[in-house]
Parts: sequence; structure tokens; C-alpha cells
Amino acid sequence: QVQLVESGGGLVQAGGSLRLSCVASGSSFSINAMAWYRQAPGKQRELVAHINSGGRTNYLDLVKDRFAISRDAARNTVYLQMNSLKPEDTAVYYCNGDITTMRVLPMRQEYWGQGTQVTVSS
Repeated sequence: QVQLVESGGGLVQAGGSLRLSCVASGSSFSINAMAWYRQAPGKQRELVAHINSGGRTNYLDLVKDRFAISRDAARNTVYLQMNSLKPEDTAVYYCNGDITTMRVLPMRQEYWGQGTQVTVSS
């Protein structure tokens, strides 16, 4: 089993910055890709940024000039640097992992963190 734990959310003024972190822990696993999603009240969850095992990234158009996803493979950690934050970025941000666990047979699954609240005040 793999657990994803996010940290780094909080309250920030418009124009400010936050860095979210997500650590994957468990035994006998490999990470295929990691991503950040967000869900604002009354809205569907949306993909914000994605990074694969080769380091290739893609972003939601609304954030691509302001946010940056990165990873530390040795620490099984993915980051989301968020700059020039806007009130419309307010949401719960979720870490998502496309992870293969290896016990008897490899099993590829999607894992989610518990979410971290980001609130941007105007």
C-alpha cells in the first residue's frame, strides 16, 4: 500500500506564492507519474499539473505561466510551486500518483492524498 501526504497549503494574499509538497510512502513501489488536482466549492476536480517519470510536464492553461511542478525522485516527492496566486486559485489541492506496487505481481494503481486547502484572499 502507498500513502500520499500533502503539505504546504494555507492562506495567502493575491499575488503571493505557496509551495505544495506531496510525499509518497510505502514499500516496494515505483512512481510512473504524479499530478496535482484541485477542486473548488461547487466545481469539478480539475487537473492542474502533471509530471511523468521522465520529467515531462503539462499544465492547465490557466496556471501554466504561474505554477511549476517538479519532483525529487530520490525522496519520492512532488512539488507544486504556485506564484502570482489569484482568488480563483482557491481550492483544495490533491496529490495524485500513478504508482506500481510490487508484491507477488506488479499492480498499477492510482492513489490520492487527503488534500490541502489553498485560500487566496483579494
